[in-house]
Amino acid sequence: MSTQIIQSSNSLEGKTIVLGITGSIAAVRCVELTRELRRHGAGVHAVMTQAAQKIIHPEAMRYATGNPVITEITGSVEHVEFCGIGGRAALLLIAPCTANTIGKIAHGIDDTTVTTFATTAFGSGIPIMIVPAMHESMYDHPIVIENIGKLTELGVEFVNPILEEGAAKIASNEEIVLRAERALGSKNLAGKRILITGGATAEAIDPIRILTNRASGKTGIELALEAFRRGADVTLVHRGCIGIQGICEFNVESAQDMTETVLEELGKGYDLLISAAAISDFTVKPSKNKIKSDKEVTLTLKPAPKLIKQVRLKYPELKIIGFKAETGVTEDELIMSARSSMESSRLSMVVANDVSSGGMGTDTNEVYLIDDGIKKVSGTKHEIAKEIMDKVGALL
Repeated sequence: MSTQIIQSSNSLEGKTIVLGITGSIAAVRCVELTRELRRHGAGVHAVMTQAAQKIIHPEAMRYATGNPVITEITGSVEHVEFCGIGGRAALLLIAPCTANTIGKIAHGIDDTTVTTFATTAFGSGIPIMIVPAMHESMYDHPIVIENIGKLTELGVEFVNPILEEGAAKIASNEEIVLRAERALGSKNLAGKRILITGGATAEAIDPIRILTNRASGKTGIELALEAFRRGADVTLVHRGCIGIQGICEFNVESAQDMTETVLEELGKGYDLLISAAAISDFTVKPSKNKIKSDKEVTLTLKPAPKLIKQVRLKYPELKIIGFKAETGVTEDELIMSARSSMESSRLSMVVANDVSSGGMGTDTNEVYLIDDGIKKVSGTKHEIAKEIMDKVGALL
């Protein structure tokens, strides 16, 4: 019945997710959400309330999941098959979830297919994730807030909605999938605090112009996402915003801003710094006013602060992974340069590459992971981030 799904990753391979769909207009998003979960390897089984069936037809979900849709509890005791003790489900994901359903689950009422599945999952210890969607005035109701708090205390994980246009809109598919990956992943970095820097910094020339470099920040973002998938508490310091719930972000501009932010944040206690940012080597004293463009201008560059050097002085025992970019060097010269940085700053690992052949601003890269040994890795930056986090798991 369903069309072929081309997998983008195997992060949810072998995991059965029960998707509970309730009577929010956001139910129309469930076809694509289901297919996105399947693209990451999950098997999805849909459970729909009667109200949900008025918004999206069960045949649409049968098409999306490739499985029969549960629209009522029958003598087959579907809720026990999937969410009972030893049941098939790895996760009960209720998306979208209405205020009505949140209230019923919070009070143990199971008069719909979805609430019956939730009651059963609670009794068997199967994790529950709820993605609310409703009008903002309903989401702000003190009893709804109280019910969400009660369920959170009971171990239910909530993926918060996007508040705009007077509505508490269902979170993005990307966010929901990421949270499912974290819930069902290895958790080998659970309890670890990791600070990651990423992307380019920018030095002001005047109120309009800046000096920067070609770094896109994609590697730092992929590292943050992969660490989050594996259960780490992640802080990302960069010149941007990804807006992922659960990842703490600091938006900085200059090398000085990044250095000061990192030094202060590390004081809160971290297990690892991954310094993936392409921090400016030079800064310039900015003009207070726009520099006129009708004449030649001379800029005087002065060295910018070296983040790793300052971090090492202030936090001598902190584990640090550094990045080393060179141009026009041989493989041996690149590795030698990386090892020199590793020894001088007492780094746990260096990720090195020759950016003259690509890597800055691209979706793919070819790098060397240098610690006690040397490993050459090429592929997408997501794939490279996974290899680096495998090393981090062993390091921490």
